[in-house]
Parts: sequence; structure tokens; C-alpha cells
Amino acid sequence: MANIETRRGSPWRIAGWSIAALLLLLPAVAMQFTNEVNWDGTDFVFAAVLFGTVGGVFELAVRMSRNWAYRGGVAAALAAAFLTIWANAAVGMIGNEDNSYNFLFLGVILLALVGSIAAHFRATGMAVAMTVAAVAHAAVALGGLGADQRGAILSLLFVGFWLLAAGLFRKAGEDQKRAHAAA
Repeated sequence: MANIETRRGSPWRIAGWSIAALLLLLPAVAMQFTNEVNWDGTDFVFAAVLFGTVGGVFELAVRMSRNWAYRGGVAAALAAAFLTIWANAAVGMIGNEDNSYNFLFLGVILLALVGSIAAHFRATGMAVAMTVAAVAHAAVALGGLGADQRGAILSLLFVGFWLLAAGLFRKAGEDQKRAHAAA
């Protein structure tokens, strides 16, 4: 069975990349029926690079660890980063997409990435990095309250993804410690 999956690909992998491709095609289809969706080539390239990066990083994480909590932590962190970038590019989290304040949210993603690298992608260090990212995201969101109250409150919802990632990485670290203690 493993040999068949190696040759043809895992059904989960095929499903994931198929969903990404379908999501990329949705705006092209929507543009045939409404003027509300108006993507150009740059928008499609941006979306393809974003989907490809998220998918590639998740595939790498799946290969790095068999621990479901670690994989879930990566998925939650990627969701936080993806949704932050997507929301900022589409409409902006605070004000509109041209508001320079929104670059601070990209700093949160950079903070999570640098923290992950500093932790050598180990679960316990990743838990700390994601917690720091959650706090930073909350601080940036709350700092935007004066400019856009609704946007600031909605962007606070993204903190949940960072906290979920932190909790899952913490669980993965505990699983790893138990496995080493039992060995």
C-alpha cells in the first residue's frame, strides 16, 4: 500500500492540492458572472504563490513529524499567516488595504517565523514563538482600535489561530518528552 501511495501520491495530498487549485479557479469563474470580482494576472500569481507556499510548508511539516499535534500546530500557524496576508491584501485589517498600519501584521508573521527558526522548529520552542506571535497580533490589533474599531476587533479573532498553534506545539512537545522518557 505504501508503494502505491508513493507512486500515485497520498489521497490527502492530492485532495489538498486539488482544493488549492479549485480555490485559485474560483475568481476566474466568478469574473464570468459578476463585475464584483476583478482579478488581473498579478492577483492570480499572488494567490498561486501564497497557496503554493502554504502547501509546500505544510508538506514539509508532514515529512518532518508524524506527531498529529505538531502537524496541527503547523496548520494553525499557517492558517493564521495565510489569513492575515489574504485579509490585508484583499481589504486590509485596519482601514483599507492601502493603510500602512497593516504592515505591522506582517511583522507578526515575521516574528513567528524568526521565533520558529530560533527554536530550530522544535515543538516546545515553536509553542513559545506562537504565543509571542499571539501577543504581538493582539497588541497590533488593539493598537488599531482608534483607526478602525470593527477591523481591530475582527483582527483579534486571528489571535485564536496563533494560540491554537501554541497549544498544539505544547502538546507535541509533551508527547516528545513522554516518548523519550519511555525509551
